[in-house]
Amino acid sequence: MDKIRSIQKVIKGTLTTDGAGVNLTRIIGGPELNMLDPFLLLDEFGSDNPNDYIAGFPPHPHRGFETITYMLNGKWQHKDSAGHEGLLGEGSVQWMTAGRGIIHSEMPIQTDGLARGFQLWLNLPKEKKMIDPAYADIPSEAIPIVNVAGGTVKVISGTFEGITGPGKPHTGMLYYDVRLKNNVELDLPIPDGWNTFLYIYEGSIFLDEVYSKGQLLTFSQNGNLSFKSSSNGVRIILVAGEPLNEPVARGGPFVMNTRGEVLKAFEDFQNGKFES
Repeated sequence: MDKIRSIQKVIKGTLTTDGAGVNLTRIIGGPELNMLDPFLLLDEFGSDNPNDYIAGFPPHPHRGFETITYMLNGKWQHKDSAGHEGLLGEGSVQWMTAGRGIIHSEMPIQTDGLARGFQLWLNLPKEKKMIDPAYADIPSEAIPIVNVAGGTVKVISGTFEGITGPGKPHTGMLYYDVRLKNNVELDLPIPDGWNTFLYIYEGSIFLDEVYSKGQLLTFSQNGNLSFKSSSNGVRIILVAGEPLNEPVARGGPFVMNTRGEVLKAFEDFQNGKFES
């Protein structure tokens, strides 16, 4: 029998605000879990009250990592200093490589009802932190969905059962949206040595006990990931990546390897070097 990964941490996340006043839950990048190499941050935003998100994220800079935004519901518009513009609709993904520096905005488009999604920050290795910025707008219909017994696996990035997702990271990683009906067992292969987490956004799962909506679980680095959905089914995002094992220096929207590089990023931004 294949080795099964064991749970290392269970995290609930912290309610906070970001941007111009968007209410969100910070799951990675907060006091409970500062990072899970190569993942720097995971936020869930979601409300049916527009006042919780309508202010959005006006223009702000980034350097040194990638942002992956996955919309479950609602619409957000992206614009950046490299001339990219895109519309995030329901079920779509925005994959932005900040690289050497970019200024972008992420603003909700007023629609009735719920806006909900996730933003994940994926670190770039030292030799790629200063690459040219890039942007990919991935519509829902471009993301393959693989049927499994009692559910589906939406492959945003990585390969599952021979099907490869459209997200193209600069390091080894996978990103799945898994939806299972009640009492369904699933066994997922993950490369040994990779850090892995799953976040339950609807329903609950059973491993050694029941874990429910709003909990993030991290796992040991070797073996398959195996779990069972509970009697009310489950929806999770499952993410795994190859650790970079490099120094991390953070300064707000910049993530580099040294404090000096972070200070240089602030200097470059103030001198207008992110504008083109």
